[in-house]
Amino acid sequence: MRIIRDIHEMQAASRAARVQGAAIGFVPTMGALHEGHLSLVRLARAEVNLVVVSIFVNPLQFGPAEDFNQYPRTLEADCARLEKEGVEIVFAPSTAEMYPAGATTVVHVEGLSDKLDGRSRPGHFRGVSTVVAKLFHIVQPDYAVFGQKDAAQVAVLRRMVRDLNMDLELIVAPIAREADGLALSSRNVYLTADERRQALVLHRALLAVEAAANAGVSCAEKLRATALAVLASEPAAKLDYFEIVDPDTLDPVEDITQGALAAVAASFGSTRLIDNLLLARK
Repeated sequence: MRIIRDIHEMQAASRAARVQGAAIGFVPTMGALHEGHLSLVRLARAEVNLVVVSIFVNPLQFGPAEDFNQYPRTLEADCARLEKEGVEIVFAPSTAEMYPAGATTVVHVEGLSDKLDGRSRPGHFRGVSTVVAKLFHIVQPDYAVFGQKDAAQVAVLRRMVRDLNMDLELIVAPIAREADGLALSSRNVYLTADERRQALVLHRALLAVEAAANAGVSCAEKLRATALAVLASEPAAKLDYFEIVDPDTLDPVEDITQGALAAVAASFGSTRLIDNLLLARK
């Protein structure tokens, strides 16, 4: 496995792969890899014969009071896991390499970047779309794989790819969960044993919405009320939002007959977690 830290070297490696006829699958990450990330790698491998994984903790997507400095950085262990998965290239640039002095250009997806997590974390999605656009330009993938857990991010990036005519396909993998339903996240390591138990309320709320929808409830406000009742059963949960929205526009919907996304964010102790569920068209 090759570890590349230089942008020009990564671009040269991608060009060489294309000359040899290889299709490139790309999995952008911030490291601290878990089974959820590895499931994305396996999905990329099913599509292509060359997989690139980036490991870069992107400062632009963290707010001033967020956990950029504390975010887990486990490059050596991450690379060992990726090598076992047969990944050909790990791109692990420094912050100075990605954002050289004087860099001022950003990518902002208007109309989506201030919804859900974007509303709670101003500037977050501008940071995400900027770094992902740069990574796409550097790696030049045919396919890029993201997880459904970051549903708002998926909507933002899909719009960016469409609007900027980027020549690649986005693949979205299902949410990877622990056996008890907790969505896998690099931030789960922050949770105490009690907080981890409390965090299971997110999945319970989503399951309650799914059950009600399957029983014939289509009114989004009724479904939301069902979720809020479940969330209220765990007083330690500091709810940020529970919304039922269109998965492409992230706008609230009145009913779910055309399909919808139920999305939740809450904090347990100092750890903010997100989860979601796609509700099928009726």
